[in-house]
Amino acid sequence: MQRIEVNDIRIYAYHGCLPEEAKIGGNYLVSLYVDADFSDSYQSDSLYDTVDYVLLNSIVEEEMAVRSNLIEHVAHRILKRMKASNRRISRAGVKVRKLSPPINGDVAEIAIWIEE
Repeated sequence: MQRIEVNDIRIYAYHGCLPEEAKIGGNYLVSLYVDADFSDSYQSDSLYDTVDYVLLNSIVEEEMAVRSNLIEHVAHRILKRMKASNRRISRAGVKVRKLSPPINGDVAEIAIWIEE
């Protein structure tokens, strides 16, 4: 099995339980991976025989644009769409990091990491 990673996709989005988060928004970083058999692409040099990371990036952008109260919810949507996007994907994971969360304390980020 081989892995493709797309790391630290920078997104401005409007997720959160607080009304202010829906209006003001915040910065997020999304990282993901997909495991698949890419051996056909070694010979063919064809995008058809691999997983298109441009498509993976588009999935992240589209799902992050749909507001959720919880980053767990949006991360799960991203994961499901990634897995459905290509029959070659055997395993996938996504990490959504909310930078400078509005909580009491000096916290750089909160994150959810899910795999399936």
